[in-house]
Amino acid sequence: MVETTTKLFEEAKARGDDRLRGPRAESAHYDAGRNRVIVRLTTGVEIGLAPKDMEGLHDASADDLKVIEVEPFGLGIHFPRLDADLYVPVLLEGVLGSKRWMAARLGKPGGDSRSEAKAAASRANGKRGGRPRKAAHS
Repeated sequence: MVETTTKLFEEAKARGDDRLRGPRAESAHYDAGRNRVIVRLTTGVEIGLAPKDMEGLHDASADDLKVIEVEPFGLGIHFPRLDADLYVPVLLEGVLGSKRWMAARLGKPGGDSRSEAKAAASRANGKRGGRPRKAAHS
């Protein structure tokens, strides 16, 4: 039992060490003039993120965005007035929210698009009885 616990601890420690090797947040602030959350990384690189594109921040006011805290080790950014958190490693991968939120955002442009080809396909589908029903699973 002790051997297993020690092994699990060492594995977790190795994962943590890996995360601390990559870029982390050193500081963060809201730039109202550009409407961007600016995150300065330990590498010296600064990234600017539009609040409208991030889950938990998309409806935030400028006052709500003024107060930003960088979490210990620089792995997270916290917005106390919104009770919202951003995880820096996934931000750097371009992930701006949960899987469900991202899927809804990514699918929206296709659903919103209007074209004659899309309208013609919809009319043709309607003549055949509309969208096929999903098969019931037994």
